[in-house]
Formats: sequence, C-alpha cells, structure tokens
Amino acid sequence: MTHTRRRFLLAGGAGLAGAAVGFARPAAAATWETVISDSFTDYATLEANWNYLYPWGSDHNGTARMYGSASDHNHISLDGGTLTLRATRINWDEGNSSADPHLPIRYHSGAVHARQHVVVSDQFPQWEVKGRFQAPSASGTWPAFWLTGVNSWPPESDILEFKGDARNWFNTYKNAEGGWSNTIVNVSSPGSWHGYRAWINKVNATDVDIHYYLDDTWVGQHRGANFVNQPLWIIINLQMEGSSGSSGPTTDTLYHARDIYVGRSRA
Repeated sequence: MTHTRRRFLLAGGAGLAGAAVGFARPAAAATWETVISDSFTDYATLEANWNYLYPWGSDHNGTARMYGSASDHNHISLDGGTLTLRATRINWDEGNSSADPHLPIRYHSGAVHARQHVVVSDQFPQWEVKGRFQAPSASGTWPAFWLTGVNSWPPESDILEFKGDARNWFNTYKNAEGGWSNTIVNVSSPGSWHGYRAWINKVNATDVDIHYYLDDTWVGQHRGANFVNQPLWIIINLQMEGSSGSSGPTTDTLYHARDIYVGRSRA
C-alpha cells in the first residue's frame, strides 16, 4: 500500500472494499454492525426505521411543502422495496415556506428522515451510508440524500444532490477552512439506477474524513470539521425549485430510492 492510496477492508465484511485516498485502517480490529437495511419492504418496516417529513416539519428552502403520514401515501409510497417520493404542482395559494428564504409554496412533495442518527465517536469511529437512486434532474427539481446536524447546523454532508441538471453535488460543510467542500460529478442518466455512498472515518478528536462514491467508484475526499460526537439526521427528500431553478415541472416529478444501508464499526 502506498501512503496516498490504500484499500480498506471492514471487519465482518458488511461494507464494500474501495479505494480511498489517505484512508488508514484502524489499529485494532473492530466489530461491524448494520444499523439500517431492507427498510422499504412494507409500511410497517418503513415506519419502524423512518419518520415522515423533515425532522423539523414540512418546509425547507425550496417551493415544495412535504406531506405524508401513515394514512397519507400520496407523496411517500412503497412498491417492491422501492421508496417513491412524488412532487405535484399545485394551482392554489398556500402561502410561503416557513423556512428561509421563505419561497412561495408551489408543490406538494415528500421527505423521510431516519429514526437512527449517525454519530461518529470513539465508540463508533467509522460509518457507511449508501443507497441506490433514480433521481430527477430536470430544471426545478432538487432531490437529495443527506446528513445534517440534529442539535445545530453545521455539520452537513450531501451524498446525493441534483440541482436542475445532470451533475451530482457531493458536499461537506463545514470543512477545515470553515466553509463548503464540493465534488461535482457528471452522472450519465441520473434517472437510471445509480449508487451513492459516503464512508465516514474519525481522524482526530473533532474531525472526520468523508469519502464519496458514485457507483462504487471513489470520487472525492473531504475533511469535515467538528463532526465528531455530533448526531446527524439522515434525510431523503424531493425539494423543488430554489437552487435548482425557478421554473419547475408542471407534471408530477418522481424520485425513487432503494437498498438504503447504514452501518458502523464498534471499537
């Protein structure tokens, strides 16, 4: 192994081996454990692993308001192990989003967030978060699969984020310089199934390295400052317009997710 590129292997074999720049194996053997897997088989399993909407409610930074519950599957539905989020244009005035920048609500859509938090710590120094997605990429569509701080913002890690075109934004905030790190990757046919993955490794008392992968190919490494001991939400959502363009689709937009997996090492 060279000093700049190593292959990592997980004890227990739960994760995929992959190239990772600057990744060092743990000094002692660790136990690997699965946290989330096969969570979209039926609604009972979905609801045991995920909550409907955003952690903070129905609104965020675009023009879609999230709707969904155990009795309302118009915008959050399951079929054959696949989660589908559906955004529908509305033709009435529903006011503005309660979240900054308070854009007018023009869509109803769907979001879910995991009941399990990601917490990088001495006890759980390594995490893997991944899934397979068919993501919309038309102007005005803004799908995401991301981690964000439970108690504060930052930190944030975006594993999948399309903003109105065929480029995926792998993002980390906050980095060692106090801002964003971005790895932007062109994706061939985002509406086909692709794998998006983050491997998170504790590197010191406060910071992590996050390795990002597209279809199991390593695409970039970011240093995440002050991620250690900070609980993170896992969110899948279909937001609209905002950073993805101000003229979104008039027909329904679909965002599909399957094979969501979350695992961690126990030191």
